[in-house]
Amino acid sequence: MASVLQIQGDESVLLRVTHSNLKSFSAELRFSLQTTVESAKEKLWRKCGTSVNSMCLELYDDTNTKVSVLTDDSRPLGFYSPLDGYRLHVIDLDPSSVTSGGWLEDISLVEKYSISEEAYEKRGGTFRKFKEKLASQNSSALGNKIPDNYMEDLCANIKVGDRCEVEPGAKRGVVKFLGQAEPLAPGFWVGVQYDEPLGKHDGMVKGVRYFNCPPLHGAIVRPDKVKVGDYPEQDPFEVDEI
Repeated sequence: MASVLQIQGDESVLLRVTHSNLKSFSAELRFSLQTTVESAKEKLWRKCGTSVNSMCLELYDDTNTKVSVLTDDSRPLGFYSPLDGYRLHVIDLDPSSVTSGGWLEDISLVEKYSISEEAYEKRGGTFRKFKEKLASQNSSALGNKIPDNYMEDLCANIKVGDRCEVEPGAKRGVVKFLGQAEPLAPGFWVGVQYDEPLGKHDGMVKGVRYFNCPPLHGAIVRPDKVKVGDYPEQDPFEVDEI
């Protein structure tokens, strides 16, 4: 008895479903042969949107030949002898159905929302308002831009070849470059070759060579960090007292 019940419970069929109004719609659905035609229509309504009362079902075999029209909603689906691979075609009889007109498949047929320029301008939180705010912030930032002659006055007493000391750290060296360095930032810069490998490069910064020096001996700093004068090279082995 258990075996017989199991077989009855497994009686189902896999059908390909198409729709009269939805040309691109195609789905494979499994139906119990015991389910009524009306119940099958309810399942299809959830898949394609055609109401049960406006739905007519046609059954086609695997050679695309019409087998029957499912006219009696109270009969089980198995009454019409469908087999796996058959096609169940949904015909929507409602001229005002949501599936009619093709707009579910062709978005060019959908009426687009529009708003007048005046009404859009009055709205808050729009993308235009966001761009205006951003532009305003950028303008403020540009207003605080570093001028091209920034710290030029501090370079008056500095010249290439001067011995110098650089803060922080009292690092000693010689001035190798003086001027603007556009890849870094506006204003004036001082290039220094340190006596010891306390730098970051060999005089080339961001692909531009400002001077030549041994690796890790070069630095480019602002003029306010540089003091020129009698700063001889220090002997690392020199001691002040014995």
